[in-house]
Amino acid sequence: AYCLCPLGSSENFYSVFEAELSKHIPVVHTSIGGMRIVGRVTAGNRHGLLVPNIATDQEIMHLRNNLPDTVKVQRVEERLSALGNCIACNDYVALVHTDIDRETEEVIADTLKVDVFRATIAQNVLVGSYAVLTNQGGLVHARTSVQDMEELSQLIQVPLTAGTINRGSDVIGAGVVANDWSAFCGMDTTATEIGVVENIFKLQTAGPAMQSALIDTMM
Repeated sequence: AYCLCPLGSSENFYSVFEAELSKHIPVVHTSIGGMRIVGRVTAGNRHGLLVPNIATDQEIMHLRNNLPDTVKVQRVEERLSALGNCIACNDYVALVHTDIDRETEEVIADTLKVDVFRATIAQNVLVGSYAVLTNQGGLVHARTSVQDMEELSQLIQVPLTAGTINRGSDVIGAGVVANDWSAFCGMDTTATEIGVVENIFKLQTAGPAMQSALIDTMM
């Protein structure tokens, strides 16, 4: 497992991630195609990391040198290059934009070692923008219907709940990042929203023992 942070971020921003994660997993500072919006243009899990075709050879080499050897870094030739907006995944499944290329679908399945499902979230094709998944659960757009959530949950085999982040924003993917034992939310996120995040990702039960076990599994 790993964490990507943008180059040039304020020290206050990335120090939060460093403090919580760097003792356990690598926190890698990088750009993608010279841009800082690394989360919106990449998608990954503990098996692999997908980067768009705008990623330079130097950036890919930097990632390969700093990520665990078990993580496969793969450049994707896909016209929908904002991969983080088009893919929501955990270690077992990936929900993807309905118009993504068939070849890209195969690359996703092979690199991330996941089952791939074309889907929409509350009728939005940008599933990575409107959903965040971990192996414990998933948070989706507030207007996702109960029926859609039940169908998606059955498909991907994790519980889902609808909610918002950053004081009412439906763009879940832009406001929260999470793994199986921690989550980071935007500064405007309310206590109620944080409670929903903690509940669906089972963070209240992810004590030191669980965290240690998960880290041992990932290393």
